[in-house]
Amino acid sequence: MASITPISRTQSLFKKPQFSVLKKPEAHFLSLPISSFPLKKVRMVVVAATTAAEKSKKRYPGEAKGFVEEMRFVAMKLHTRDQAKEGEKEPQGQPMAKWEPSIEGYLKFLVDSKLVYDTLERIVEKAAFPEYAEFKNTGLERSQALAKDLEWFKHQGHAIPEPSSPGVSYAQYLEELSENDPQAFICHFYNTYFAHTAGGRMIGRKVAEMILNGKELEFYKWDGDLSQLLQNVRDKLNRVAESWTREEKDHCLEETEKSFKFSGDILRLILS
Repeated sequence: MASITPISRTQSLFKKPQFSVLKKPEAHFLSLPISSFPLKKVRMVVVAATTAAEKSKKRYPGEAKGFVEEMRFVAMKLHTRDQAKEGEKEPQGQPMAKWEPSIEGYLKFLVDSKLVYDTLERIVEKAAFPEYAEFKNTGLERSQALAKDLEWFKHQGHAIPEPSSPGVSYAQYLEELSENDPQAFICHFYNTYFAHTAGGRMIGRKVAEMILNGKELEFYKWDGDLSQLLQNVRDKLNRVAESWTREEKDHCLEETEKSFKFSGDILRLILS
């Protein structure tokens, strides 16, 4: 009988197990009140996530490499497929292989081109907007080279014509633009100088073969390493555009087609 009491106590322990701590384990996870997270911080996280998502959606072609690459991309789309792999324009007029240029037409082209470059270089020198001053003495300037070429033609007995309507119209437009719209002006600056170092040189060689016995004009020569001169100007253009809003950049890009129209009108003088 002495053993009955401890056995009874042992049984009572098994009848009433003490597992209350494990009855509702989820309470350990839900007990922290939501109000413990500052509302301001929550909002900041949501806004940051939304902004990042919007930026990823609105990435512009070439944007990751800088604004000059955006300008180049837009310009390439305005070429034909024969001129550039990114080209989207339908061919207009005769292909270059069928051109029949004349000295007279080529002189008109050179004279009007000089007027445009004179205007661009005067605007940059005057610097109505501070960013224009970045593009003084880049090494891409063409006015002096064209003056030498026109002097050479004169010594060959050719009459040098006065600037014609395409060049005069473009020069006037650039003057007006430069006073009121720096983003649009920079678009014309970029396309005029950079296009001449690419397609412009190719056209110069072809025309020289056809009517100048292969003579290379000063218009198509640069002092120093051209690729480095171009890179220096790219860097400056990118730095200038860093201070622009997205709307201002878009406005600059939208001016590209107008730039092509003006330069195309001058180019067609070669065939006049």
